[in-house]
Amino acid sequence: MRRIIFWPLVFLFAITWLTAAAWAQSQSSKAEPETAPKPLPLAPGAKVINLTAAPGFFNEPSIAVNPKDPQQLVVAWQINASVAYSRDGGGSWNTAENTAPKDYKVSGDVSVAYGPDGAAYLCYIAFDKLGTTNYWGHNATRNGVFVRRSPDGGKSWEKIAHAVIEHPTTPGIPFEDKPYIVADTTSSPYSGNLYIGWTEFSLEKSVILFSRSSDGGTTWSAPIEISTHEGLPRDDNGSVEGFTGAVAPDGTLYAVWADGNNIAFASSRDGGKSFAPSHSIVDTAPPYFDVAGVERSNGFPQIGLAPASGLLSTPLLYVTWSDYRNGDVDVFSATSANHGESWNPAVRVNSDGLHDGIDQFFQWLAVDPKTGAANVVFYDRRGDPQNSRTTVTLARSTDGGKTFVNYAWTREPFEGNKDFIGDYTGIAAWDGRIFGVWAEEVASASAVASAGDGDRHRAPRTIVRVGIADFNKTATSH
Repeated sequence: MRRIIFWPLVFLFAITWLTAAAWAQSQSSKAEPETAPKPLPLAPGAKVINLTAAPGFFNEPSIAVNPKDPQQLVVAWQINASVAYSRDGGGSWNTAENTAPKDYKVSGDVSVAYGPDGAAYLCYIAFDKLGTTNYWGHNATRNGVFVRRSPDGGKSWEKIAHAVIEHPTTPGIPFEDKPYIVADTTSSPYSGNLYIGWTEFSLEKSVILFSRSSDGGTTWSAPIEISTHEGLPRDDNGSVEGFTGAVAPDGTLYAVWADGNNIAFASSRDGGKSFAPSHSIVDTAPPYFDVAGVERSNGFPQIGLAPASGLLSTPLLYVTWSDYRNGDVDVFSATSANHGESWNPAVRVNSDGLHDGIDQFFQWLAVDPKTGAANVVFYDRRGDPQNSRTTVTLARSTDGGKTFVNYAWTREPFEGNKDFIGDYTGIAAWDGRIFGVWAEEVASASAVASAGDGDRHRAPRTIVRVGIADFNKTATSH
């Protein structure tokens, strides 16, 4: 009789206990969702330095490391074309003089590079006033692409800026936009060559133009058109834009840019004198897209190259870009081990959850010439479920672009405030040390107060920051 009564009571008690436990667990899950993202580990040896002491209209930075003396670094940003240099591996920085032109009102769209002799080069556009918004070829004023040289690696700059191309203010002139400079620092027959590609906007179209210099930037070849397919005449979806390049050990120059909903690719094997016809290599979503809280954003591509080593008989080419194929904006990479003839499927660089509604944008690529590791910097909003507050992330691949590990470069987020934070960031790498550069919004009460309510978005509130990471050290998490 006792056995018959005992077991039903045990069963009833077990059901009651399990029900209570399940209720408690559900309440706990509501308080702390299991899906809450874990903070990224801090990049090893992470350090972040402000280059601009006070906020201003500072953005679109570029950075380079001197292959002749890797302790030397140079950073450029706008507006106007400004430069800072370091001689102790990024530990301290000084601002250079005589970099912005005095005969133009505006200079920007900067990029920097070092030649094999250790000289630094600054490339920028200059103009007096833009044409019609986004339709730059309409009512364009005098403008051009210019290069300035620093013989001592970034400290002092020659007073003369050499014109790659220049137009006086006359009816119907084109507008030259977004140049990018590349230097051949290899031991190839073209060592020391400088290359610049950019977009020319006219009233009818956009094209990618290209010029080269073999005398340290003093003279430049007549521009040639290297875009087989020409784009629409607006700085918007449908243009051809965002040239970047990389030089292989044999002197081959590889170049990419955005062309509609794909990435265009071209190469030169004769030191930039001629190019094979450009063609599409990667399908993308449109290169311009909305990111909440910033004035505009894009996913223009970059190209990098890892030297042949180990099982690789040819250099490994990387291309990175960002688009919204997954709904929110993600960063992607693709690789080619056969000189760009074919490309592996896209790999997602950011490691947050797929379709999580969080944007990662304004990526830039640097492949370490010593280790072959691919390094990507980008703005990241994974720490904010509202997809508004932004930090900076460093992603790194050491397995040929198959996977990327993500690291935090900054912890304190910033708001975009619908300001223009630029069209790009920058990154450089040398033997395990990584140097990133970006613009951040810093809300300045005095700057906001001094601007009228109708011009709050024009208050100078951006600074330029440099991030340093050292993968020769052990990564830590915080």
